[in-house]
Amino acid sequence: MENEEEVLATSNEPLDPNLHKKHISMIERLSNRHQTRLDNSLARQSESDSSSSSTATATTTASFLSRFTDSKRSIDSQLAQSRLTDPAQLRSHLDGISASISDLEKLVAESSYFLPSYEVRSSLKTISDLKQTLENLNSELIPKKKFSFKNKASKQDRDRSASDEKQTAPENADSFSVSLEKLSFQVRDSPGLRNKNGETLVKNFKGSEVGEFTVSDLDSCEVRLIGSVRALFVHRLKNCRVYAGPVTGSILIEGAEDCVFVMASHQIRIHNAKGTDFYLRVRSRPIIEDSTGVRFAPYCLSYEGIEEDLRDASLDEETGNWGNVDDFKWLRAVQSPNWSVLPENERVGMVQISNSGDGIEGN
Repeated sequence: MENEEEVLATSNEPLDPNLHKKHISMIERLSNRHQTRLDNSLARQSESDSSSSSTATATTTASFLSRFTDSKRSIDSQLAQSRLTDPAQLRSHLDGISASISDLEKLVAESSYFLPSYEVRSSLKTISDLKQTLENLNSELIPKKKFSFKNKASKQDRDRSASDEKQTAPENADSFSVSLEKLSFQVRDSPGLRNKNGETLVKNFKGSEVGEFTVSDLDSCEVRLIGSVRALFVHRLKNCRVYAGPVTGSILIEGAEDCVFVMASHQIRIHNAKGTDFYLRVRSRPIIEDSTGVRFAPYCLSYEGIEEDLRDASLDEETGNWGNVDDFKWLRAVQSPNWSVLPENERVGMVQISNSGDGIEGN
């Protein structure tokens, strides 16, 4: 090796063809050795980086599984205690279990960005089993009231009863095709927009410290959410239009019919949606479950300052995941019939929203 390099460095006299050919061969050998050393070095670096990345992912997954297992063990214990609970406290006990299951489902949604697909599916199957167990306990321990004849109520009693029903039930609840008894998400006691019909609802989060926000029990409403929040929960919407700025965490939708959603988020899960269009920008693959006739297209919202909001939420770049939908109730290799890409000639244009115009602030 050293002799070859010396010959190359000191030979300045004219070479005959044979010697020239020898020099060319030496150059090729030296070049190949150098490239081999370089390739080996890059390969070792790549293996090191890959090992570090795999270790980080494994550590994060292990942390999730630990939290998930602890939460499931606690829920199982609460379920087992249900038959021993004082009947006067049973309803609040079961409501607490429902809230714990919702929190566990939120943990899975927020972690789906880094979890292996198998772990996501396995975790959601576990949650589905917990929901079914809770539903069975509800039916067994709190049966529906049996029909019985009663004395005719006075007009004052009837008026009071009608008033109570109006306050507790959403308008047009009977016409909503998604059975409310089947909905498992507990509507959270967080700031939100609730129980409205035929209104334009505006909420500006800029300058506020709202973490979670809830939109529930709306019919024929337009919702404008300007700015960003950490998590957004949507429950029981019919014939609504929802335009939302970036969500830095996850969006959970439970029950939507004939709606349009324009949303940006790191994770989104959709349950019990029917005949609804979604215009999304999302970091991970959207998840649908028990949904039919849902269509997807890219995010198309604009308002003053949205570029900065998207950048702060790490959602300023289009990932294309709006069209990579996972249907967790469709396990076949062929395309799920429950969702499709919205044809370009049927998509809305860029939607511009603002605080101006008719609208009310959410509480």
